[in-house]
Amino acid sequence: MSNLAIKAENISKQYRLGQVGTGTLTHDLNRFWHKIRGNEDPYLKIGEANDRSSKGSSDYVWSLQDINFEIEQGDAVGIIGRNGAGKSTLLKILSKVTKPTTGKIYTQGRIASLLEVGTGFHPEMTGRENIYLNGAILGMTKKEITRKFDEIVDFSGVERYIDTPVKRYSSGMYVRLAFAVAAHLESEILIVDEVLAVGDAEFQKKCLGKMGDVTKGEGRTILFVSHNLAAVNTLCNRGMVLEQGKLIYNGLIKGAMDSYISSGNTSSNIYISESIEDNDIKEIKIVNQENKPSSNFYFNENIIIQILFALNEEFINDAEIGIRVTDQKERVVFSTQKKVSQFTKKNDTLFDVECIIPKNILVPNTYKLIIALHIPNKSVLSYKEDVVTFTIEETGTDFHHYNGNDYGCVFIDCDWKNVN
Repeated sequence: MSNLAIKAENISKQYRLGQVGTGTLTHDLNRFWHKIRGNEDPYLKIGEANDRSSKGSSDYVWSLQDINFEIEQGDAVGIIGRNGAGKSTLLKILSKVTKPTTGKIYTQGRIASLLEVGTGFHPEMTGRENIYLNGAILGMTKKEITRKFDEIVDFSGVERYIDTPVKRYSSGMYVRLAFAVAAHLESEILIVDEVLAVGDAEFQKKCLGKMGDVTKGEGRTILFVSHNLAAVNTLCNRGMVLEQGKLIYNGLIKGAMDSYISSGNTSSNIYISESIEDNDIKEIKIVNQENKPSSNFYFNENIIIQILFALNEEFINDAEIGIRVTDQKERVVFSTQKKVSQFTKKNDTLFDVECIIPKNILVPNTYKLIIALHIPNKSVLSYKEDVVTFTIEETGTDFHHYNGNDYGCVFIDCDWKNVN
C-alpha cells in the first residue's frame, strides 16, 4: 500500500428502518449468539437495495453493498450518483464517522472531512477555538496551527467574527470557516461532501480553486461528492459512480461522466399506451444518438423523440403531430409540429416518426413533453401530457458559473461583433 491513500475491501452498510442497531433485543441476542459460535451474522442475508422509487417489504436496507476500490496518493476522485445512491454514507465510513457493517477500510495519512454543516465544530466555542480544536484532532501542534491561522481566517472571510461562538454564525459563514479549516490544515486526505452548495457562487468558485491547488500543487488526495458535474469534471482526474448502493464504475473521470449519464432512470423516457383506440399515440421514447433509451443528455448532444401513433385514413391529410416542451416551472420553452401527410406509413394504420431536438439549445434543466395528435382548430385526437421527461446535465457549460440563477431555458448563439 506504499502509493495508496485509501483501500476499501468489500464495504457494505446495512440499516434497519426507523431503528438504531437492529432495534430489538431479540435480534441483538441472535446476532451475538451467532457471533460467539463463529457463524455469519444472520441479518446479512436479508435486506433490500436502497431504491427510493419503490416500496420495499424488508425492514433492512443496504445503503452500500460490496464496495471495492483503491485510491492512489494525489488523486482527485469525484463520487457521483443520484440521491440515495450511498455517496454520503461512503464518505462517513471513510471519515470514520460510522462503521461499515462488513468489510475494511485502509487509509494512509490524516483525514480532514467536510461532510455537513457543523461537522467537527463545537457550537459553544469561538471560530478561533474551533480552528485550534480541529488542528489538534489532526495531530498538529499549536505552533503549526498558528502558522496556518491567518491564512485560514483570510480565506474564510469571517475575520470580524472569529472570536464569536460559531452557534451564532449563519450557515454560509459556518461552511466558509469549515472549508477553510479542512483545506488549509495539514491532512493527507481531504473529503468534501455536497456542503459547498450552501455558499454563494463566488465562494464556491474560490473553494474549487483551492481544491485544485490542494490536489495538483500539494499532492494531497481529495474525495469530492457533488451533483454539480461541471465542478467534478473540472477538479477530478478519476471518478466513481454509485447506483443504489453499488459501485457501477471506477476509473477515469470521462468514463464516470458517461456512465452516470447513461444510467438515467428508463421509467421516465418510455411511454406505452394501454388504449385500443384507433386514433391514438401508442408509444413515446426518448433515445440518444446510439438509439438507446435515455433520460439524461449532455448540453452538446441531440435529443431524439420517437413517436408511434395510429391514425385512420380519413384524418391523414388534415392531422398534425406536435410537441410542446416545458420546464420545471411549467413554462413553455418551445413547440414544434408537422403535418402527418408528410410521413410514410409503417403499416396500414401506424406511423413511426422521430423528432430531433438540436444540441446546444436547451440549457441544463429537467424538461417535460406534451405530445398531441390533432386537427388544428378543430379537434384533438390524442393528447399525452408529462408522460416522459429528460434532463440536460450540467457537465461544464458556461452556465455552471451562474449556479442557482434563472438564466432562461434556451441558449442562442447570437452574432456578436464590434460596431463600426
